[in-house]
Amino acid sequence: MSRYTGPTTRINRRFGMAIFPANKSFERRTYPPGQHGANFRRKASDYSARLLEKQKLRMMYGLTEKQFRNLFQKAKRRPGISSENFLTYLETRLDNVVYRSGFAKTRQSARQFVNHGHLLVNGKKVDIASYVVSIGDVLTVREKTSSRQVATRNLDGSQYNNTPPWLEVKSDSLQCTVSRLPQPDELEQSINVQLVVEFYSR
Repeated sequence: MSRYTGPTTRINRRFGMAIFPANKSFERRTYPPGQHGANFRRKASDYSARLLEKQKLRMMYGLTEKQFRNLFQKAKRRPGISSENFLTYLETRLDNVVYRSGFAKTRQSARQFVNHGHLLVNGKKVDIASYVVSIGDVLTVREKTSSRQVATRNLDGSQYNNTPPWLEVKSDSLQCTVSRLPQPDELEQSINVQLVVEFYSR
């Protein structure tokens, strides 16, 4: 399945939560789209509940089904709790770190920011969005005027005050340091990731 590029409000309404940044249209109508959306009720089966959580998480991080499934298998092979390993891999993808740092307003724009070569990791250009950062990695916006303008505009305009504690952002030098890996309580809390684990373990 390819990466979703359609209307984001429709997806937010379908899942009943802000998978993508919410706008006024979603705030007015949070129920599913369609003629019977506001009154639509269906008892979810165990399978559909697991599928729904999987789709929410995949859409949230903007991965294709193949990328998502492969990353889960990688997390499953790693010692520890599969759900926490999986979320840690998702959070430490380079595009997500760019988004979390405030250099981009959305994960989609963060992916473009990386793909267009605006970023250095430990002094070297990295343009692969799926690159997984490690403790001590230093992300720096390149000296190119266009790169710094984009990042500065996003930092100034986003009112980004919720940088996660495992990242250290220096807005004056447009630099972000991965000081540690995220703790379990710092990972995405709006998704029941255990249902995702059960979906792929069936």
